[in-house]
Amino acid sequence: MSDFSVTEPSPGQKWVAGALVALYAIVTILPLVWIIATGFRSPADAIAYPPRVVFQPSLEGYVNLFPPQPRQTAEYVESHPPETWDERIVQAKGLTIAGPSRFGERFMNAVIIGFGSTFLSVFLGTLAAYAFSRFKVPLKDDLMFSILSTRMMPPIAVAIPIFLMFRSLGLSDTRAGMIPLYTAVNPSLSVWLLKEFIDEIPQEYEDAALIHGDERFQAFCKVVLPQAATGIASTAIFCLFFA
Repeated sequence: MSDFSVTEPSPGQKWVAGALVALYAIVTILPLVWIIATGFRSPADAIAYPPRVVFQPSLEGYVNLFPPQPRQTAEYVESHPPETWDERIVQAKGLTIAGPSRFGERFMNAVIIGFGSTFLSVFLGTLAAYAFSRFKVPLKDDLMFSILSTRMMPPIAVAIPIFLMFRSLGLSDTRAGMIPLYTAVNPSLSVWLLKEFIDEIPQEYEDAALIHGDERFQAFCKVVLPQAATGIASTAIFCLFFA
């Protein structure tokens, strides 16, 4: 039986390995740097083709994002001289700042709706996936296909009926209406993804918990959920992305 020894890499090998790691880091972070740099471009530079690597930095993009900017006449703009740097940027385009930004409110709406629908989609999807994985459900394959088929329907086909229904129920333009709407779409994804993860968990683990006196729900919480945590987290990311 031969002995194997680990040899110290030569300085040249270390240099090559370090250069490859640095090159990989640059290639990986380059898209993020480009996105950040785009925030400091003017609208014309941001959509220029071919892309402009060298540009004049500007905060116009952030000013356009935050405060509302209605168009005003030249006389109105001249009679209201700019007092701050953002007003100078806005008035150069013939606009004025009409009031405080609503970005924070809109961002919180997106957070509440996104995370709310994600939680409900993953919660309902986990329970449904566990039932399909562990129990003999009649017409299991047909039900799984019917759940998946909801993603094949074009959203525009149900946009008008949903709008009319939400308007009659008073849910139009509300968080309480958007959360269940996104929750109705995402479980098809969560059920199929989570079922594959739960299928990989040996059922003998649950049987051992049941033998030791745990009930089915206790075995589900103690055995299945910890083992499927990685799959649940991955599914939650996908659901949040689609929401």
